[in-house]
Amino acid sequence: MTDDPRRAGSKAPPPLRSDGTGSSETGTAERLAMNRTGSFEWDLDAGTLDIDEAGLMVFGLDPETFDARPTSVVEQLDPSERARLDVTIDEALSSGSSSYSVHFQVPLADGARQWTHVQARILRSEDGRAHRVIGVVRDATAEVTHSAFVQNLEKRRQRQTNIVERTTSAMSRAVTVDDVTAALTGPGGLAGLGADGLALGLVENSALNIIALSGDSVEVLGGLGSGELDADLPLGDTILSGKPRFITSLDSLIRRYPVLEPHMGLLKFRAAAYLPLVAQARPLGGLALFYRERTVFSADERILCLGLAAIVAQSLQRAMLFDEEREFATGLQSAMLPRRIHDIEGGEIAVRYHAAWSGRQVGGDWYDVIALPNHRFGVVVGDVQGHDTHAAAIMGQLRIALRAYAAEGHPPATVLARASRFLAELDTDRFATCAYAQVDLATGTVRVVRAGHFGPLIRHTDGRVASPQVRGGLPLGISTTFKDEEFPETRLDLVPGETLVLYTDGLVEEPGADIDTGVATLVHEISNGPAGAEALADHLSDRLWERWGSGDDVALLVLRRSPDLGSPRAPRLHQYIHQADPEGLSDARAIVRQALTDWDMAALADDAELVTGELLVNVLLHTEGGAVLTLEVLPEPVRRIRLSVQDRSSVWPRRRTPGETSTSGRGLLLLDAVATRWGIEPRGEGKAVWCEMGPTSPDAAIAPTNASVAPGPMDPAQP
Repeated sequence: MTDDPRRAGSKAPPPLRSDGTGSSETGTAERLAMNRTGSFEWDLDAGTLDIDEAGLMVFGLDPETFDARPTSVVEQLDPSERARLDVTIDEALSSGSSSYSVHFQVPLADGARQWTHVQARILRSEDGRAHRVIGVVRDATAEVTHSAFVQNLEKRRQRQTNIVERTTSAMSRAVTVDDVTAALTGPGGLAGLGADGLALGLVENSALNIIALSGDSVEVLGGLGSGELDADLPLGDTILSGKPRFITSLDSLIRRYPVLEPHMGLLKFRAAAYLPLVAQARPLGGLALFYRERTVFSADERILCLGLAAIVAQSLQRAMLFDEEREFATGLQSAMLPRRIHDIEGGEIAVRYHAAWSGRQVGGDWYDVIALPNHRFGVVVGDVQGHDTHAAAIMGQLRIALRAYAAEGHPPATVLARASRFLAELDTDRFATCAYAQVDLATGTVRVVRAGHFGPLIRHTDGRVASPQVRGGLPLGISTTFKDEEFPETRLDLVPGETLVLYTDGLVEEPGADIDTGVATLVHEISNGPAGAEALADHLSDRLWERWGSGDDVALLVLRRSPDLGSPRAPRLHQYIHQADPEGLSDARAIVRQALTDWDMAALADDAELVTGELLVNVLLHTEGGAVLTLEVLPEPVRRIRLSVQDRSSVWPRRRTPGETSTSGRGLLLLDAVATRWGIEPRGEGKAVWCEMGPTSPDAAIAPTNASVAPGPMDPAQP
């Protein structure tokens, strides 16, 4: 509405009446004041603005002094309001629009600000050029103020609705009492409640136990928290009376509870709401909310606080029931598992069991360690189908049956076959998976069978983790139903310092990921974990159970054969090389070289590494199993090394004379060339080829002990 070349020049015609008749008669001041709506006509070509008396009153202008210039109307506006008005009008004129509507504030003589509304129609010539604007102007303060009030009210109601929705959502996800407190005190907890502090207390045996504190609160002060319910303290009074207390000032708080007066200087809030927590007519405890800025509680706000208390009370009741059921379920499960694992000679065993977070849905996972004849023992982990008390009951029966069959001395395959038959004869449609191993730590022999279960993992002394190929049968119960009770036995060897890990699927099932990913992660954690059985079991528990949640039961058994470190003068190492592990050959050679370097015997490393490769290649290529490599220092009478490779083959090698073009048969010749002494010894089911390197003692035989090689048939597969 500023001056424009098109808008300059003519004198204003007589003002229009507010009733639109064009008469020069004016109504009374009272009528104009009531109307507060006027009209105007703006001649864009002449640059004049004709406003009736009511319109001038809306703008706060004197009819006697108004000069019909548009600038006389807008010059009284604040710059920001004037700019907004100009932009609205210019856009409407230039865009070809036929009308515009705008609200803006007009400062009045008494200092007040009036909301003014202009609604206008743009008249254009045939070529589309705007030449006149006519419209109405009115005082819109009442409607805008009312609209702002309504909007503010709606914002408050929306805020209250959001608080209820956030609290309800958080509480709906809370399963245990700890979950409830975490939702209230964790990130966004206080913001979700609209408070600056809270205290949550539960009634336990007529006493108050504060289980959650956050932000400003009375209960955080010494002596005012947990203890006997005391009506002289606000939270205790609220719980005992069952009535909410809304405190709107610290003075009123001190008047009601004088015992707080010595602490008044430490209180940083200005208002508080003490709310009883009641569910199904049972008082559970109390919730206190503290506010730094608030000094009043409207009716809606009091209702909101009581609603929040009801939501928290219901969630606590559900969580307390869950905790009770979980305690019952965990106790039931624990009663069916071994109370303690006895110490074993030559190694250590650690077991862990972790129940799923599912109330009474007890799982069927189990572990066991069974004493066997001849200083052997059996280890087993298994999982009965389902997560309920029926699965737990079957697990208990199956565990006892399998323990009995194993204790009778049956081989592993027979133990699982009989256990499958036992499960099939029970009145149930459940099946079970398990892995069972008979262990002899004196020799390191492990005989493994599995029924639809994960095979074991073996951690070598250098930290590498292998997954041996263990053949398996059908799950227990199903194998009998399908008349296929074959459980192939696989022999493994644990050298001193190696670790065997058995586990159930809950340890490797990561939500949303392939199970192979979970197994790979388990392998990584075993490799990077500590060496001891107990320490490794704790490491796996911390890194995997807490990371992936607790949607399934977990049984874990860690068995470590005691390491054989020798003495500082005569150190010793053992390494098992699996037949299906081609990288194990190069690793073994590197381990031998590094060990000799560490033992200050690096001068023997080249020969020892060469012999290691020759002996291991023949075992891995031409026998039906892996090899155990032993490297030790013999300190007396002179310091030298003894290298031994043990396998399961009963066929002994014999010396041959290979032709010039032969590709094999030079192994024993190589031993003759680099070893001081060498020989072959029977070892259990197989043999060990050994050699010694280093300085010879004065009374040692010069010739190698090749006479110890027993005559036998030619074996071109051997050195």
